[in-house]
Amino acid sequence: MGLTNSQYDEIMRDYQRRQNQARRELSGREQEVRERVPELAELDAQIAAAGVACARAMLLNDRVSPAGISAQTVTIPDRIDMADRQKTEDEAGLSALQERIEHISAQKAQCLKEAGYPEDYLRMHYQCPDCQDTGYIGREKCHCFRRAEIDLLYTQSNLRESYREETFEAFSLGYYSKELTDKATGLTAAQMASHALEECRRFVQEFDGIAENLFLSGGTGLGKTFLSHCIANALLETTHSVIYFSAYDLFELLADSSFGRTGEAEAGELERHIFECDLLIIDDLGTEQTNSFVASQLFHVLNERILRQKSTLISTNLSLGQMADRYSERVVSRITGSYQMLKLIGEDIRIQRKYGLA
Repeated sequence: MGLTNSQYDEIMRDYQRRQNQARRELSGREQEVRERVPELAELDAQIAAAGVACARAMLLNDRVSPAGISAQTVTIPDRIDMADRQKTEDEAGLSALQERIEHISAQKAQCLKEAGYPEDYLRMHYQCPDCQDTGYIGREKCHCFRRAEIDLLYTQSNLRESYREETFEAFSLGYYSKELTDKATGLTAAQMASHALEECRRFVQEFDGIAENLFLSGGTGLGKTFLSHCIANALLETTHSVIYFSAYDLFELLADSSFGRTGEAEAGELERHIFECDLLIIDDLGTEQTNSFVASQLFHVLNERILRQKSTLISTNLSLGQMADRYSERVVSRITGSYQMLKLIGEDIRIQRKYGLA
């Protein structure tokens, strides 16, 4: 999905603010220089006059042309020759004017230098010289625009700034046991973590090809949230829209919206974000206070995003049986039918770090 129209407009307004600021700063520098170096005003006037003369020469270089010479007195070859000579003279005059402008500009630069100013002091100073704070180089987005896209999407993703460091490269398999095995699969904790990491990377790599959903389950402190952040960061860096919610925050916001505790416009904006973002992350499902409203809202969100072919990632400490007890069989049916199931086992990584166990 990338940027919405309102997000794009917000970035372009920032570019307009940059340009306005650059113009104000240039105006201030010009005023300062006029007061300190009054002779520059005369040089500016000479440059302006020469510029007008250049423009006039370009506009009037057809004042003597074959169409303006009598066909009765001049042969066609003579008319062409006269026109060519006139064109040559006009080009020579134009070249002389341009040389004059360059000469006066050099004088101006010398005056600035002697007054202690840098050569570019009276030029526009852009934050991005490559696109001159327009956001575009030709028809292509400038690198600064792409950075602005990513920064805006990060801001609106609901991810904390500290989470930006949680990437696939920072994910360590060293915390997962090579002896502890899962009874259902026979795989070790390390093998299951390696598989989950591989599938999360693949999920990102193939994200634009097909709408997939992920269900990350396992005990507390096993890296489910970290993997969620890895996926979010990778997608945000490619300007996909990602919205991250803890389950508690998501259902609180949905309750406020449903029961009229927020304005109509705010409620509509929340719904648009939840249903239309490229990836919705619901973290720690099961930690919220569960009731019939939460169960119905969870089904509605999951079902609506499946219908719209939008990807969702759920992380939880709950088993599928516990999910069915808390939310309903139809919620579990939606998950098992439309989500790839990934499970982590092992010892709490936070405890391992605290006591140096890995």
